[in-house]
Amino acid sequence: MTYDVVIVGGGISGTALLYLLSHYTDLKNICLIEKYADIASVNSHGKNNSQTLHCGDIETNYTLEKALQVQSTANMVVRYSQSLPDMQHILSKTDKMVIGVGKKECDFLRDRFTTFSPHYPSMKLLQNEELAAIEPALMLGREEEIVGLVTLDEYSTVNFQNLAVSFVDQAHKAEGKNIDVRMGTKVKKISTVGTTHTVSTDKGDIDARFVVVSAGGHSLLYAQQMGYGMEYSCLPVAGSFYYAPEILKAKVYTVQDDKLPFAAIHGDPDVLEPNKTRFGPTALILPMLERYNWKTIPEYFKVLHLDSKVLAVFLDLFKVKEIRHYMIKNILFEIPIIRRWLFTRDVRKLIPTAKMKDMHFASKIGGIRPVMIDKKNRKLHLGEASIDTGKGLVFNMTPSPGATSCLGNGEKDLRRIVAHLQCRFDEEALLKDLK
Repeated sequence: MTYDVVIVGGGISGTALLYLLSHYTDLKNICLIEKYADIASVNSHGKNNSQTLHCGDIETNYTLEKALQVQSTANMVVRYSQSLPDMQHILSKTDKMVIGVGKKECDFLRDRFTTFSPHYPSMKLLQNEELAAIEPALMLGREEEIVGLVTLDEYSTVNFQNLAVSFVDQAHKAEGKNIDVRMGTKVKKISTVGTTHTVSTDKGDIDARFVVVSAGGHSLLYAQQMGYGMEYSCLPVAGSFYYAPEILKAKVYTVQDDKLPFAAIHGDPDVLEPNKTRFGPTALILPMLERYNWKTIPEYFKVLHLDSKVLAVFLDLFKVKEIRHYMIKNILFEIPIIRRWLFTRDVRKLIPTAKMKDMHFASKIGGIRPVMIDKKNRKLHLGEASIDTGKGLVFNMTPSPGATSCLGNGEKDLRRIVAHLQCRFDEEALLKDLK
């Protein structure tokens, strides 16, 4: 048979699209393909991401426009989760804040509060003793000025793997639909003849009228095999974490450095490890498309396409002193003998009394963010990237906050599919249910 839509990738993005298509279109035959035995077992797994519902309130690298876009898609996740009887396994409330340390950062957060607070009614601007009342460890032994933008008692912690599993479960419950989920099935290539696309797997060929690939860095690999997306290369940034005994009850983020295109250090109560605080991430460039999967090293070099334009981007990065020092330091973070000492020094921006003996490297924890390199404009593309061929083929690469934006990004793909296949879309129901 020929499916209406085939989705490649059983992470949070692919499963969100599966749910949306099953509930809000009249498409009957939808197939999802995942190479691993479990749903959301790579970057959507809780051990490989920050477990945070990003709403734009504490992410200081977001403009107001970007923050409001992310807030809207985050609200879709909340609305969806609230419709489930077991939402507590997916979404929970955790206090969260971003702190500024020293006059420059404190002034920055005060200005940001003035701009952002009208759009975030729960946001508060707190300092010193007020912060200590929420998180005592922030103030112990601290001499510098400190200010925090704080949001209390809102949904902010997500188990994205459980969310992805729920999307599949809900898709199967849609009446009158053939929802075919094929686990343990590896895609070899995708080809097109006329208006039909063939997804060739290790378990046979699958035909479809529309194909969406949501497989992280592998999406670019499949696109380039077909001649699409050649204007992109890829910079895989791996994040590592450290565990400490429970220090924080809230999610505590720090102000991002504009010159560093990677996440600033933060501390979170860990969803999967009770009574532990997880600190991180570090950022290490590794030549692979999946963390701890050495078989993806050759695949990475297929999408690297190292040429003068890619080298120019790398050179521009290393010319920036802050980035150069940051990358060197993060290499040292991976060396067992000295990494705990170095990382503890960074953690002291959050917890001034942090002790090295309490910091333990979180082995096999942390994923890879496939940061796209825009070769045409010779710069990093830091947000979500999508290659829409206009021919019933879409390839999505979704770095942070891709998980938070899963339903929002899924809606974009849904609309592409509706336009291409001319199927029915119950937009009113989606609006009522999720917005």
